[in-house]
Amino acid sequence: MSTEVVSGATTGVLAGRRLGAGLALGAVVVMMAGASAPSPFYPGLQVDLGLAPWVMTAVFAVYAVALLATLLVVGSISDHVGRRPVVTVGFVLLAAGFALFRGADSAAVLFEARILQGLASGLLLSTLSATVTDFERPSRPGSAAMVNAIAPTAGLAVGAVVAGVVLEALADARLVVFDALVVLSLVIAAAVWLVPETAPRHEGLLASLRPRVAVPPAIRGLLALSAPAIFAGWATGGLFLSLGAAIVRNELGATSHVLQGLVIGALSGAGAIAVYLFRGRTARATTLYGTAALAGGTVLSLLALASGSVAAYLIAVVVAGTGFGTAFFGILRTITPLLPAHERAEVFAVIFVISYLAFGIPAVVAGLLTPQIGLAATTYGYGAVVALLSATAGLLRWRSAH
Repeated sequence: MSTEVVSGATTGVLAGRRLGAGLALGAVVVMMAGASAPSPFYPGLQVDLGLAPWVMTAVFAVYAVALLATLLVVGSISDHVGRRPVVTVGFVLLAAGFALFRGADSAAVLFEARILQGLASGLLLSTLSATVTDFERPSRPGSAAMVNAIAPTAGLAVGAVVAGVVLEALADARLVVFDALVVLSLVIAAAVWLVPETAPRHEGLLASLRPRVAVPPAIRGLLALSAPAIFAGWATGGLFLSLGAAIVRNELGATSHVLQGLVIGALSGAGAIAVYLFRGRTARATTLYGTAALAGGTVLSLLALASGSVAAYLIAVVVAGTGFGTAFFGILRTITPLLPAHERAEVFAVIFVISYLAFGIPAVVAGLLTPQIGLAATTYGYGAVVALLSATAGLLRWRSAH
């Protein structure tokens, strides 16, 4: 075989891996943009459809419940059947959910749309995180953990901000936003077959479908140590995605849809930027900063809410957002290098089970409390719990040798 042939084959493999890495990154961004895009529409939908506050948080939370159930059953399925089939099925389901949300005219349709989206995201979360890790370049160790921390937060920011801008500018904003998401989802579902398969089929599929949470012994201690930080960060995300727009409009008096979307975007966008800036720091230092910023930013946001200052609230949200991103990034950088390829999707499924329990359950509790004690009091209580969890997580990591 000639040198030219070998060189050409190597170039083709590298090109396929680059395309795969780029597609996996884009897929995570689109999936998470779809998770946050509905948030700026919630206050208007609540008024238009005559829904109680708890219904809107339940619409948000049912997404997390469906996602969790799917993760528990099929979170590791791509380790057995391959990444590409799972990505295709997931994005077809995601497109169906977006299509339903596009024309939702009742609470029932909203629930159906979000359940479909949750099922799709449950299939995709661990699969895409594992795919990003599969395509990591040997010359850039740790880059997969950075991408897996940046891409979800960047996607949340893009979805909320773009939806808010479109909602402010166009009368048919819901059609424009969700038609675009349908098209992008179907393109990804087809394009994944242009990249190399990174997880060849192997035995154990039926056994993997038993609902379970399995963590390899080597990382159990680390994951237990990390759980409070994961929970605090994603609970903060859940608060802003479910009630963030209502807080800005009802408690701070800001009626602009752009500003309502920007609050969600500021939290997630600041997290993505902070992850990039901390890429050269140790996992321990990154996690310690993240937990401190999450606790401090949350306290500052409550003080800003009490003062009624939108500007101060945005600044506090940015501080909390840097903590959200870096705390999660530090944990991924600690755990990811310890995972063999055949356990990646399974462990990422466990991490996201913790994340989405935090994402959904507190939001439902907040929705039930809001009519009883008011949105402001609910937010203060929610924030106090997040700050306490974050401070506890930081203290645990500080005392740990890892």
